[in-house]
Formats: sequence, structure tokens, C-alpha cells
Amino acid sequence: MEFFIHNLAPIMFAGLIIFLLLGFPVAFSLGACGLFFAFIGVELNVLPEALLQALPLRIFGIMQNDTLLAIPFFTLMGLILERSGMAEDLLETIGQLFGPVRGGLAFAVIFVGALLAATTGVVAASVISMGLISLPIMLRYGYDRRIASGVIAASGTLAQIIPPSLVLIILADQLGRSVGDMYKGAFLPGMMLTGFYALYVIILAIFKPHWVPAMPIEARTLREDSGKSGLPSLAILTALCTGASIYVGKNMPAIHTWWEGELVEKVALDETIVVAMCFGVALAFVAAMFNKITRLGLLSRMAERVTFVLIPPLLLIFLVLGTIFLGVATPTEGGAMGALGAFVMAMARGRLSFSLLKQAMYTTTKLSCFVVFILVGATVFGLTFQGVDGPLWVEHLLAGLPGGQLGFLIVVNIMIFFLAFFLDFFELSFIVVPLLAPVATKLGIDLVWFGVLLGINMQTSFMHPPFGFALFYLRSVAPDKEYVDKITKKLIKPVTTMQIYWGAVPFVAIQLIMVGLVIAFPGIVSSGLDKAEVYDLDKVRLEMEADMPAPIDQVDPTEGMQGGDAAAPAADDPLKAMQDSLATEPEKKP
Repeated sequence: MEFFIHNLAPIMFAGLIIFLLLGFPVAFSLGACGLFFAFIGVELNVLPEALLQALPLRIFGIMQNDTLLAIPFFTLMGLILERSGMAEDLLETIGQLFGPVRGGLAFAVIFVGALLAATTGVVAASVISMGLISLPIMLRYGYDRRIASGVIAASGTLAQIIPPSLVLIILADQLGRSVGDMYKGAFLPGMMLTGFYALYVIILAIFKPHWVPAMPIEARTLREDSGKSGLPSLAILTALCTGASIYVGKNMPAIHTWWEGELVEKVALDETIVVAMCFGVALAFVAAMFNKITRLGLLSRMAERVTFVLIPPLLLIFLVLGTIFLGVATPTEGGAMGALGAFVMAMARGRLSFSLLKQAMYTTTKLSCFVVFILVGATVFGLTFQGVDGPLWVEHLLAGLPGGQLGFLIVVNIMIFFLAFFLDFFELSFIVVPLLAPVATKLGIDLVWFGVLLGINMQTSFMHPPFGFALFYLRSVAPDKEYVDKITKKLIKPVTTMQIYWGAVPFVAIQLIMVGLVIAFPGIVSSGLDKAEVYDLDKVRLEMEADMPAPIDQVDPTEGMQGGDAAAPAADDPLKAMQDSLATEPEKKP
């Protein structure tokens, strides 16, 4: 019995693992395990009975958490956009743009995956959309099935690290940090991961060109009447807009000074990037609209089509991320504006119907309830685990690892990687992260940086064979039987499950390389965060002393007197007046 009393925390954690392995739902496994060991702890006098009285307050605290409101908003936005036709237009246009080069369709999928990630934040919506639209086209033109399926699944998982990401919202809530800071810290790693995916396709195009062939010339339908591609016009427009953005970015302090009417010497980096990009996009849109209205033919069809197709998602990105980075809106408010923008886009395309709205609301409600139930179960488990000194056990287990911070980070990331084979990011965030945060804080690790690092690692949970959810989503839309292509009339072989699994392996390796880079170079994350103000306490003290009135015994009584009037004081001294009033005030009797 003594052994049971002194080791209740590890026994409780082992009991949770047994509950999960038995196949019980995660939310109910957490709640049941927490209550079961709470009653045992009370009976053994390990934890006080009064501790359980805090449980209702904690559950009500979940319902009052404004940050969690961003989850249904972003989910609804992603589901509406999935059915608005935006992904279809993007993939078709960007596919035509990159089609002439080897691996062009794969580049298009990666680029569109990053755009969808920055607008939807939902993996299922991105993977299913690109699987339905791009996979048949890639199979039609001879792409290797492993490469095609791996690129689609990996690009869809970018929604887990590129803001607005549901993972980052939950991690921010569990770590007690700002969602906006999480978004700023994850922006550069997300872009780098997108670049690594593209670099992998470039390597394949060089060494295995038959795996990623270019589109045949007859499939490139977006051309001029003369047969030209129209790419020079697009290149010139891109160069002009990029140059204008760079000019605006470099002169942001001067622009702020002119706008506000007072001198501004420095502007935050995130605000500079957002405003400069918005200016470049607006310039491209104005040029395309002017060309379309006047019909001067200054822009090619390719340039005009690319501009008009990219404007809606970029506008939505500004509505969501731009307002958050500029400090205009909180993440919850940004999600609400994004959901409204998705409704407007769906209405503009004529895709908004009652059945679509009903289906999107149903799925959003189901996912939101799923998150809340897991969070309630995790709260019950966490309260009991704290009562039996579970965090202290975890701290002793991890803080004493050899290597200090580096040893802790290596062990934690290996543990998260293997747990991701069996648990999804919701379960990892609610079960494991609260146990790791106190240890990370004690070791001096910045929790925003730590949260982004865990988010990149958890992204692999969607790609792990055989339980990766992105692979399941792709399997549900990939052809499992032979079929005749409508365009080429050729017999297309099916995509097997093993081909999907093998296609995911290189991208899982790329994600692990990204984890290593973030550990080796912390500035990848911290460079996107606002710099903390550093105050010189000695300088502050000197300034305070200079502003304080001189002591009474150091004041010259003749200073400031006029016309020899010895009774007239030079200036009002508030401190002396207060002392005089206290000295002359008659003593009050009780």
C-alpha cells in the first residue's frame, strides 16, 4: 500500500494509457481516469476531498474562455471555402502557370496548399479539396503515384503550422500564451517548410524527371490568341508590384509620420510586412481591373487570370492574419471576420445554399463539441494529477535528463513523435503539453518558441503511416479501382494504400529536419516575435530623482523674491504645503 501511495502519479498515467489502449473515447477515458483516481486518492488521504470542489469552477472556466471561440469560427470558414470553388480555381490557374516545367503540378499543389492553409486552417478541407481536384490531373499526365499522394497529403498538413492554425490556438491556450504571438512565431517556419517541400520536388525534377513530368502543350489552355504563354506580362506585373511593396516596406516610418502627423522612427516588422504586401496586391488588382475595363491589352490572359484568382484568398488572409498582426483584432475576432468573408465569397460565386450551410454548421458543431469534451476530460484528469503531485513527478523525470535544455528538447520531441502514431494533435495538446510546460519554464525555455516547436512536431501526426489522418482523408478520395480518364481516354490504374504510405515518408523526414533546424536556430521562431522592451533601471531612477522636488532644507528662501518682499515665496511647493497643512491642522478628538 505504501508503494501505491508514493507512486500514485505514475500509476495514474499508466492507467490512462490502458484506458486508451482499450479503445475508449479519449474524452471519457480522461474523465473516468481522473475521477477514479480522485476517489482512490481521497480514500488513501493522498489528496484532500475539498480539491474536487474546484472542478465545477474549472469546467465553467472552459465555457468562458474566449480564445476557444476561434476554433468554430476558423472551422466554419474552412468548410465554407472548401465548397466555394476557391480551391478549384486556384489549382486550375496555378497548374496552368507552372504546367510547362517539370513538377509544375506538384509546385501548384504546394503553393495552393500554403494559400489554403493561410485561409482555412483545416487539414481535412485542404487535403480533400486537392485530392479531388489535383490527383486525377497528376495521374492523367503520368506523375508517380507515391509523389502525387505525398505532395497532396503534405501540402494539406501545412494548415497545422501556417496561421490561422487550430493547433496553435490550442497550444497557446494550454501554454498560457498569446495566440497572436504563436501566429507570429510560426509564420516563418511555415514558409520554410513550404520551401523545403518545393525543394524536394526540384530535386526529383532533376534526378527523376519521369516521376514529375511537365504538362503536354495541348493541356496548356490558358494562352494568348497568338499561341504565346503570356508569362512575360505576368513577370513584369510581379516585378512592379514586388518593387512597390519593397519601397513601401522600407519607407514605413515616413508613411506613418505623414499619416499620424508626428515623428515615427520605427514600425513593427509584422506590421511592415502586412502593409507592404497589401499595397503590392492592391496595385496588381488595380492594374488588372484597369486592363479589363479599358481593354487595352496591357496584361496577358495569364496575368489577368492569376491576379483575379489570387485576390480573394489574399484578401481573406489580410482579414484574418493582417488584422491580428496589426493589433486591430484578436484571433477570435479575426476568425469571425474570416468566416464572414468566406460567406461573402461563397455568395459571390453562387455556391452558398441552405444544404451547404447546414452541412458546414453540423460539421463545425461536431468538431467544436469534440474539442470541448476532450478539454473537460483533460481538466478532470489534470486536476487529480496535480493533486497527487503528478507535475512534480514529471519534473523530476524530465528536468534531470543529461544535456540540460537540449537533452530535454530531444527527449520530448522523440516522445511526441512516437505518441503521434497513436494520438492526434488534440489529444497530445490536452494530455501531454500541460505536463511539459512547467518543466520547460523551469529550464528557461520560452513557451512561445516551445509551442511552435511542438506544433511542427505534431504536424507529423497527420502524416504518420499507418494512422495519419491526412492519409485517411486522401485514401477516401483517391481512386481505388481502375477507371477511364475523360480527357485522354486512357485506363488509369488505382492508387494503393501502400503507395500513399510510402509517398508520405519523405515529407515526414522533411518535417523532422525542420524540427531540428528550429532547435539549432531558435531565431527562426523568435525573429518573428515583438522584441521585449528592456529598461535601464539606473536611468529610470535618475530620471525620477530629477523630477522630484528638492528637499525643504535645500531650498533658498530668497530665490524668486520680487521687490525685496521677503514674505512672498518664489514658487508653490506642493510638498511644503502638505507638511504645513499637517502641522497647522488641529488635532481631532474622538
